[in-house]
Amino acid sequence: MPFQPRELFPDRSARDLFGAEIRRHREKADMSLRRLSEVLNYSKSHLARIEAAECLPYDDLPAKLDACFGTDGLFARLYALAKNEPFPGKYRRMIELERQAVIIEQYVSATFPGLLQTSQLAEGALRCGHRHAPQAEIEALVKARIGRQALLDRPKPPRCWFILDEAVLRCPVGRPEVMCDQLASLIKRGTQSHVTIQVLPFTAGEHPERGGSLTLFTIPGEPLVAYDESSQSGTIIEDQGTVARRRENYDLLRAMALSPRDSEAMIQAVMEDWTPCQPPRT
Repeated sequence: MPFQPRELFPDRSARDLFGAEIRRHREKADMSLRRLSEVLNYSKSHLARIEAAECLPYDDLPAKLDACFGTDGLFARLYALAKNEPFPGKYRRMIELERQAVIIEQYVSATFPGLLQTSQLAEGALRCGHRHAPQAEIEALVKARIGRQALLDRPKPPRCWFILDEAVLRCPVGRPEVMCDQLASLIKRGTQSHVTIQVLPFTAGEHPERGGSLTLFTIPGEPLVAYDESSQSGTIIEDQGTVARRRENYDLLRAMALSPRDSEAMIQAVMEDWTPCQPPRT
């Protein structure tokens, strides 16, 4: 099956515009991505991700592109705008929904919610998902993810309800102390009056949201919006019939999950499993 480049929306974000301009000038010059990577002495895989607006370039790429295509600083100017956008365009609407919501209800089956992650765990999770990204890119992604958590501490925070599959607590991300610190942070967050955390134990069995991640956003004056996320993509759902079914699924998960008190007890018990062993006394 021939390769189909991702559709770009230059009017949506500076990242998309940067990628669209690379693609436009490359195709105008009748150059493949491989050929352009050879000319620029740049990773083809990273160049493909930049063109698809999935990540930002290294600082030296804009000047190389301007020299290659004779664009007189165009890519340098676009980069100055794009680097101020912490999230790729495909996630930006979800982030905006998150900021506007007065109620956020989320279920996760594989990893801790971004709104609850420590910086150390976020770095480990992002490094796993972006194995070939430079450290500077990972650091920028971590900063953006942790920055989202400011909404939990603002004067009028949203009412947040998090349901975590037991697998989230037990699947290792980084060193044992990273997991231990993450669980301790989880317990601390759960003491806030606007945050409720429940664990869905393995014993709950089958349910309709197994294997995915579901978030419901309640925004004043707007219909309920659902967000369905997998490891590689996210989909905003606005069809109210579909949203109603996902609402029902979430309510079922809430009923199947442990109570907040029993959830805290499970988190504390799992913390003991992640506590690094102390060396024996001599």
